Amino acid sequence: MKRFIDTIKNIWSITELREKILLTLGLLLIYRLGSNVVLPGIDTESLEQLQQQADGGLLGILNAFTGGAFANASILALGIMPYISASIVIQLLGMAVPTIQKMQKEGESGRRKLNQITRILTIAITGAQAPGYIANLIQQNVAITTSPSLFWITSIVVLTAGTIFAMWLGERITDKGIGNGISLLIMVGIIASLPQAFLQEFISKVGQEGGGLVLFIIEIAALLIVILLSVALVQAVRKVPVQYAKRTAAGATFTGNAARQYIPLKVNAAGVMPIIFAQAIMFIPITVLSYSGLESGNANWLVSMFSNIQGFWYNLVFAVLIILFTYFYTAIQVNTNQMAEDLKRNGGFIPGIKPGKATAEFLDTVLSRITLPGSIFLALLAILPAFAMVAGVNTAFSYFYGGTSLLIMVGVVLDTLQQIESYLLNRHYDGLMKSGKLKGRAVSAF
Repeated sequence: MKRFIDTIKNIWSITELREKILLTLGLLLIYRLGSNVVLPGIDTESLEQLQQQADGGLLGILNAFTGGAFANASILALGIMPYISASIVIQLLGMAVPTIQKMQKEGESGRRKLNQITRILTIAITGAQAPGYIANLIQQNVAITTSPSLFWITSIVVLTAGTIFAMWLGERITDKGIGNGISLLIMVGIIASLPQAFLQEFISKVGQEGGGLVLFIIEIAALLIVILLSVALVQAVRKVPVQYAKRTAAGATFTGNAARQYIPLKVNAAGVMPIIFAQAIMFIPITVLSYSGLESGNANWLVSMFSNIQGFWYNLVFAVLIILFTYFYTAIQVNTNQMAEDLKRNGGFIPGIKPGKATAEFLDTVLSRITLPGSIFLALLAILPAFAMVAGVNTAFSYFYGGTSLLIMVGVVLDTLQQIESYLLNRHYDGLMKSGKLKGRAVSAF
């Protein structure tokens, strides 16, 4: 405990780090306050049905990512999700559009251009999603105190401005604060529902016929184990040994074994994106059937299967989709041909493997082998909330036993701790961990 207090004092004594942390906390507080500001022209007493709709499914996930802003009909109801969608589109286009591929290789100038394109695409996506959100409000019989035409115009403008404001907050945190701003905004939204879910679970367990305090302690212990496994998944890497014929560093020339290094291939290079993709795909059948009016009759079994998140077939299809999307997104994120080419250009080679095409094939084989257990573990982690619900954990608290929420929180926390660790070590202070450093660096959630 004394060491932890000393570490906090060391953090606070670094002026630059202290200012960054205070700025980050201040901007996050502004974001949370904005999540509770209701759109103009809405009667807040009529939002009960909307909040019930956001209790599960993809809308429940969106509501969690926005910290309840979706169910509150807030000015930040769409949150940062349009920006994430735009970022994913840009990443996918980078595979097929030569112009974007060129920008990705131009360094800082190319990054600025891509950021500007992403911002413009975010506005376009928000403009397309805002009318759908407003139409959903009207369908859920949310009371409107102004004229319909005025409500539509003002709401679209406010929702678009809210997303732009959230995007600006995230970029300011990344540039001037500590951690990845976009990921922090998502994590804060997720954590916002944790205290209430924890309290509800505690009350339900210590109450009559609730199982008692012992059962609640067992649930908390199981949650800690799942968190540890999630950390292991995020941090796990396969080190591929690399050797350089001659390498110069700090004025000294190293040859042979002294020039040996490693290529760290992450077991879960795709992060949380496979879960997000799979959840979106799972939600499509219900959406299509509901809007086409075919949700009853012969298609009723399909609606029941994709609506029951505790059902066997839902979780089986969900797990298979996650495994497939993990391979797909890993192939997008990790370019083994480019890695082999860079290695060859710098005079490096993998012992026993010829440079060039043979190296790319070797790296691709290793990546495929480690992705399989990583994808299976990711799929198991994604369906753990369903097992928690079956075991008697309430719905809100069960979401923290796995899935997107837990992986985002673990990844963002590790990334932020790594940045704080770097500041401490650069100022010759002890780090946050006993070893003096965190192993590896967590990839940002998005």
